Amino acid sequence: MPFIDTTEVEVRKPLMEARFPFDRADDLADAMKWCATDYYTKASIGRRFESRGIVVIGDSRQGKSTEIDRMLTQFNNGTTVMPDGRPARIVSCLLSGKVTWKDLGIEILSVLGYSMKGRHSQSDIWSKVRKYAELQGVVGIHFDECQHVFTEGDSLTNQKILDSFKSLLKDQQWPLMLILSGVPSLATQIRKEEQIAWLLRTVSFDGIELSRKSDMEELMNLMFIYADKAQLEFDDFEMQDFLERLTFAACQRWGLVIELLIEALSLALLNGDKVCKNDHFSQAFSQISGTPLGYSPFSMPNYQDNFDQEKLFMMYEKTRTKKAPKKK
Repeated sequence: MPFIDTTEVEVRKPLMEARFPFDRADDLADAMKWCATDYYTKASIGRRFESRGIVVIGDSRQGKSTEIDRMLTQFNNGTTVMPDGRPARIVSCLLSGKVTWKDLGIEILSVLGYSMKGRHSQSDIWSKVRKYAELQGVVGIHFDECQHVFTEGDSLTNQKILDSFKSLLKDQQWPLMLILSGVPSLATQIRKEEQIAWLLRTVSFDGIELSRKSDMEELMNLMFIYADKAQLEFDDFEMQDFLERLTFAACQRWGLVIELLIEALSLALLNGDKVCKNDHFSQAFSQISGTPLGYSPFSMPNYQDNFDQEKLFMMYEKTRTKKAPKKK
């Protein structure tokens, strides 16, 4: 019995590969250009310098990691060359839970291809991070889900973390650019250390707000770009009502809107339909959220009274956790 449905792969793959040109991607690219240009200029002078960085904030499922990954793929493609003649690289590290600064150093060393054996001090570990970063031309580190390194109410521990970030930016031998991404509370932590806040530019990935004309236009463009990719038409929706339902169903999160679009369009294609209808979105919602079929913001007249968005988002996250492969 085959476990890979090749027909479904052919339908979903082009949609999952599609990229919508969000305005926020330009903001992120501008911030990266600001950091990299500053780094190159100072490195070419040859004196001690401090690097700059970016704080990318937004609620979960707003697409932060996707946009950062795309940007870093471009940065790491070999065309960004530093004054020493080597292509520059920025490595990424996902923080999946509470970690100490020492644990974080071990994770970064693993990303750099160095496996720690035996007991080592925190100072020794981070000394090796700087050494191997310099040897490999790594000029920056992206810490994803960075809020996990901070603790609630422990100002001393948090200050030590902030001081450690500062030391990476200001290292005398090999300063590193930093990209810190996470939920909005991350920016609050960063602002507690003035010297770091001064060196970091904040890029916000805000949720969908249909009262903003730009968001309304961007959402409509997003819908039709994906529909064109699928070579499908949308049903004759009452557009304002549909966009409100779609935004509500996605908990104002751009990433979830894209997931719902891909799922609904895929269902239409797999069913052989030429038009993507409301029923496809209702089914897509049930499959992604885990709710019973037909119980969705797309099918219920008083949907805002029947769903609590905080609980709804928790259902999305629970369903995603169940689908995600377990880490070995």
